[in-house]
Amino acid sequence: MLALNFSNFILETGTDEAGRGCLAGPVTAAAVILPQDFENIILNDSKQLTDKTREKLRPIIENQAVSFAVTHLYPNEIDEINILNASMKGMQECVLKLNTVPEFIIVDGNRLLNAKLGLKSNFGKQFSKTEIELLKSIPNQSIVKGDAKFMSIAAASVLAKTYRDEYMNAIHEEFPMYNWKKNKGYPTKEHREAIRKYGVTKYHRMSFRLLPEQYKFDL
Repeated sequence: MLALNFSNFILETGTDEAGRGCLAGPVTAAAVILPQDFENIILNDSKQLTDKTREKLRPIIENQAVSFAVTHLYPNEIDEINILNASMKGMQECVLKLNTVPEFIIVDGNRLLNAKLGLKSNFGKQFSKTEIELLKSIPNQSIVKGDAKFMSIAAASVLAKTYRDEYMNAIHEEFPMYNWKKNKGYPTKEHREAIRKYGVTKYHRMSFRLLPEQYKFDL
């Protein structure tokens, strides 16, 4: 079973994202504060779980969490501020959306959550000075492969993955030729062949190398 806490704080939130390497769709972030008596022997990094297990865990996490939040950052913002910044901003937004202010934040990866705050863009949320100061005030720690070590990060990874999959399943109905219901926007051979044949959509990330031999697309 994964560890419950990294710090000695009771209100510790774990944060993670899903969809960072995709060619289409949002990058989806989540933050979760779990209660001190939370136990689950199945919970793990979402990438290590089946779709069925993730869907089983999602209501358990949502019903038992002290607080949780999920947010999507869409391709227009990803293209403007880059995927790394979009991933971090998404997790920052989730922390701000929690109905309980956390005392400590643990984030999956090797970058502190408050490393870059208040990034200006033409799309998405604009952070207020108060929100920036709040994020600065919360101590945080980045943990490489934290989603396989701590429950709250693993829980965030499950929520981020299931909410993003749900979104990709919905837009699949609009553009079924890309088979997003199966590939979820990742750069599979099938997805890239569909891009080659049908071109791009409003859901594709134009700053990404969509094809090995990248060329200019007409929108």
